[in-house]
Amino acid sequence: MLEKLKAMMGGNKALPEVLSKDDEQLILKKGSEKQKEQLAGRRDARPEVLYFLAEDKSDAVRKAIAQNPSTPPQADALLKDDNNVEVRAELARKIGRLVPGLPEDERKALREKAISVMEALAQDQLPKIRAIIAEEIKSSATVPKHIIDKLARDVEDIVCGPILEYSPLLNDDDLREIIAAGVSSGALAAIASRKAVSAEVSDDIAASLEVPAIAALLTNKNAQIREDTLDQIITQAESVESLHKPLALRPELSIRAMKRIAGFVASALVHAMMDQADLEEDQAEELLDRVRERLQGEKVADEEEAKLAQTAMDYFRRGMLDDAFIKEQIDKNRRELLIQCLAVLADLTADTVRQIIHSKSGRAVTALAWKANLKMRTAYDIQTRLALVPTAQLLSAKDGTKYPISDNELEWHLSYFVDQS
Repeated sequence: MLEKLKAMMGGNKALPEVLSKDDEQLILKKGSEKQKEQLAGRRDARPEVLYFLAEDKSDAVRKAIAQNPSTPPQADALLKDDNNVEVRAELARKIGRLVPGLPEDERKALREKAISVMEALAQDQLPKIRAIIAEEIKSSATVPKHIIDKLARDVEDIVCGPILEYSPLLNDDDLREIIAAGVSSGALAAIASRKAVSAEVSDDIAASLEVPAIAALLTNKNAQIREDTLDQIITQAESVESLHKPLALRPELSIRAMKRIAGFVASALVHAMMDQADLEEDQAEELLDRVRERLQGEKVADEEEAKLAQTAMDYFRRGMLDDAFIKEQIDKNRRELLIQCLAVLADLTADTVRQIIHSKSGRAVTALAWKANLKMRTAYDIQTRLALVPTAQLLSAKDGTKYPISDNELEWHLSYFVDQS
């Protein structure tokens, strides 16, 4: 008998392609753990063999049974309470994939037993197991609704999140009831990220004042947000910087909303908001004027300005003030540091640089960048994203990279501000 087992295995090779009933019995009685594991994973193994192996002492064998789509429902029922987490995890993955594909009108007994196992796993004490079930059935429209409801109300974000974001079985009433009952910020963000979010659900999310959820709502192009709800969000966003970008880049903002947003977000975001909205020139200039007025009224304290000036000088001495550095500071909206850095590079006073930045003149701003020995592409970024030069006044590069006007003309545009200082 042992010789037959050895011959059957052939050392470390897989079991033969075809096994007889006697072969299976031989493995069950005298086989090694590796042989039983291989048998447990075979789809052609007889149901009673797989059921028997579901109670094997080896975790690896039971895990193979849990993974095997041919395992009978009775064996799956045994494994749903297995003391090994990985066994239950594999069972959860299999059942999560199996149940959505089982027709309701065919093999009713099989479906009911599979659902029973899924119900048990959806209430497993470990969030990991419940999360596996949630991930597998999140997009299914054929799983039982009560399981979806249970998972959607789970206290763990890794469990409820996929269901709340993707399940087609949750309607607006379900979602609003879940929000009203009190959920985590992560759960709210999942709801806000759904393929479609109604105005009523958006109202509830906005009323929660949960910043990550509101940011997700603003980012979701398919979320309907009423004008008065957006007004409330804009009011909240004034003091919450993490909402500035999703708010400014919200599609189809009204001119009224954009004017309010332009009153507090970074100038670079205002420019991005205008580009996305494709505004008429007069509308764009009105927004830019609002930003310029705000920025001209903003002045750091003398002590803070002195620190920034020293920082800029330190960067200069260390050889850090190049085009890449300037672009990085523009991206990070470090406006006052940029002014001090440009002053050092161009050998001008910070007040002179400020006057040039506020001049609305593309030629003057370009001359400043030239004096600072920066590339024309950087000069264009300074025009559009720092100085907010009107479109009609922008100076573009010649041949893609060169300054479009002569050094003498650049010097002349610069001299106007230098002579005034």
